[in-house]
Amino acid sequence: MAHIAYKAPLVVPALKRHSATVIVAHGLGDSGAGWIFLAENWRRRSKFEEVSFIFPNAPMIPITLNMGMRMPGWYDIKSLSDISSREEDEEGILRTRDYFHSLIDAEVAKGIPANRIVIGGFSQGGAMALISGVTYKSQLGGIFGLSCYLLLQKKMKDLIPKDSPNQNTPIFMGHGDADQVVAHRYGKMSADALKELGYNVDFRTYQDLVHSADPEEIDHLEAYLKQQIPALGEEKKSEGAL
Repeated sequence: MAHIAYKAPLVVPALKRHSATVIVAHGLGDSGAGWIFLAENWRRRSKFEEVSFIFPNAPMIPITLNMGMRMPGWYDIKSLSDISSREEDEEGILRTRDYFHSLIDAEVAKGIPANRIVIGGFSQGGAMALISGVTYKSQLGGIFGLSCYLLLQKKMKDLIPKDSPNQNTPIFMGHGDADQVVAHRYGKMSADALKELGYNVDFRTYQDLVHSADPEEIDHLEAYLKQQIPALGEEKKSEGAL
């Protein structure tokens, strides 16, 4: 597998004791800065003060669909044809999956339990979050994908660890029914494919939403994160000091 250098992610550190981490991956042609508004929005409203937010930056790679022009991308896209038949950049997808796993591993090494780490993203980043989440070696706190689809569906059974540690990790997916880039039906098909594999998926449809995020969707994501990584509370600080 070709070695690719990744720019350091943008990090919005926890305001209080760091007890959880949320990793948010951007879409094709974007950067980590494109999604930092999530953390800024929650910080303004004093939400998730124990959470560190990580916004990775995709490397510059040639994108076949865009006449081979180099742009920030997690993997190459050759066409926008049906997700069940299109040719996929398996090497690029698995390389990025390994990179995302390394980001999770680094948080675990800092002392954040895997079940207090959430990975998610939008479009290409959401697609990578889904495959990276369900194939991670330990149970995560959450997995979410917005306006995205499931990659390498035909190989997914072989990619999931034998003990399927994220079988019971709730997955949140949101998709606009007017999405002109990743058709809504691809998101729905992907949610159904994950359900067939035994995963617990909450798939939400947003009316008249194009390939973008929606305030209602962000509210639903906020509720999901609050459920999956609730604040541990100040009383926990004394634990372990016995």
